[in-house]
Amino acid sequence: MVRKFIIDTDTASDDAVALVMALRAPDVEVEAITIVNGNMPVAQGSRNALYTAQMCGRADVPVYIGADRPLMRPRVHAHWFHGEDGMGNQFYPPPERQPEAKHGVQAIIDTVRANPGIVMVTLGPLTNVALAVRQAPDIVGKVSRCIVMGGAAGTTGNVTPAAEYNIWCDPEAARIAFHSGLPIEMVGWEVARGEANILAEEMEMIRGFGTPLARFAMDCNSHAYKATIEQSDDLGLGLYDPVAMAIALDPTICTYMSKHFVDVETQSELTRGMTVVDRYDVTTDERNIDVWRSVQEHGKNVTVCWSIDVPRWKELLYSTLK
Repeated sequence: MVRKFIIDTDTASDDAVALVMALRAPDVEVEAITIVNGNMPVAQGSRNALYTAQMCGRADVPVYIGADRPLMRPRVHAHWFHGEDGMGNQFYPPPERQPEAKHGVQAIIDTVRANPGIVMVTLGPLTNVALAVRQAPDIVGKVSRCIVMGGAAGTTGNVTPAAEYNIWCDPEAARIAFHSGLPIEMVGWEVARGEANILAEEMEMIRGFGTPLARFAMDCNSHAYKATIEQSDDLGLGLYDPVAMAIALDPTICTYMSKHFVDVETQSELTRGMTVVDRYDVTTDERNIDVWRSVQEHGKNVTVCWSIDVPRWKELLYSTLK
């Protein structure tokens, strides 16, 4: 049975690998790719997405440009991590196709309405998603799963001590999305760290596959590999978006998940963008009246992925690129 996906992305190097995984999956039809401001400005993000789809032989998949800025915040891009072009400074040639004329937010609304039960995968800030659910609340019930690469569940962030980049970039949008009723599965950056990193010898093994996609995946992440080690003192290349996509493709790769009330901090400069996970249901205490009211309104709104099957995640990546 073919599953239909819609992917919202701020396409840079690890997003590109995640797109390859979805576009190459034999039982998945990607109905649309929508571009949001984040890692890259939307013009560069759309160029990177179009080129990636072309590399997969899927230039037919429509790409739509969405929100070019956060709801309330200034733009902050991640060139230092992904390179000036977002693709490891490979400066690939222009793609053969151009993005569609329709705005990305409208594309989300139209695509979800036309495909009830669609799977939504978000790889960047949640600006497009927030705007879409505000404009068309009816789409919430038509999404079967909404896998969000973002947040940090009970751990440290990668852009501040408290926050992961995608959520920090537009915390107001993330809060709207988390409170919208979408069936969100939060895949925080922490589950792609440590043993889930792609080590130097594994990167060489992937290059040894000898396929254009294997070379592409490693080349476009060459800058991110160095940045991962510099930023986080990790073991190798962190492929955060591809790990989220792996869980979208095969939910059993997440070995432990649980549903909780999750909120996003938007007021504090110290903890802006923090994903506050009530793992032990302490916010049900009526003495904390403001939080209690929010819990009563939204309930346990997010399924959190706490751990993954690392060998299976890597095997899925390898099989995609072979």
